[in-house]
Parts: sequence; C-alpha cells; structure tokens
Amino acid sequence: QVQLVESGGGLVQAGGSLRLSCTGEGSIFRVSDVGWYRQAPGKQRELVVRETMSGATTYADSVRGRFTFSRDDAENTVYLQMNSLKAEDTAVYYCNANQGSIVPGGMNYWGKGTLVTVSS
Repeated sequence: QVQLVESGGGLVQAGGSLRLSCTGEGSIFRVSDVGWYRQAPGKQRELVVRETMSGATTYADSVRGRFTFSRDDAENTVYLQMNSLKAEDTAVYYCNANQGSIVPGGMNYWGKGTLVTVSS
C-alpha cells in the first residue's frame, strides 16, 4: 500500500492563505493522475484540482483563480497553494494518486487528509 501524507492544514482567517503539501512513496505521482479533493462537514467529497499524467489540469469552479496546483517530482511532493480563502473552503483536504485510467487494475490511493478551517 502506497502512503500519501498530507501536511499544512490549519486555522486561517478569511482572505488568508495556506499551502498544503502531500508527499508520496517512491515515484507514485509520476505514474498517476494526481489530485486534491476536499470534504466539508455533512457533504460529499469533491474535486478541488486534478492533473493527469499528460499534464492536463482541471480546477473546480469554486477554487479556480484562487488555488494553484504544483509539484516537485524530485521530492515526490505535490502542493496546493490556497489564496483568498473563504469560510466555505473549510474542509478536510485529501491528496489522491489514481492509476485507474493508466494501467489495468490500477490502484487509487488516498492520504488521510489535513483539516483546513477558515474563520470568517
């Protein structure tokens, strides 16, 4: 089982910024579609941003222009820079590495999540 470990969550005031990090084992991010998802209390998990192996990046409408995905393959780490945070961004943020569309029977890996709380 490949481990993904998120960090960087915390409490921030509305309008502030946070940067989340996710470190994966080995070169998992180089052979996966990679993304960040979030789950707010009482809601379903939703996509925040996803980047395919081919480099196509998709942002949720609610975060486009405020959040930025980046990666450092040498460090096996992906990041989510979150600016202009809003109370509705409060959620547990999960890192994801999905090989399901890349190889037959590919695995879908999740981190345990990091909590972001935005106070209004």
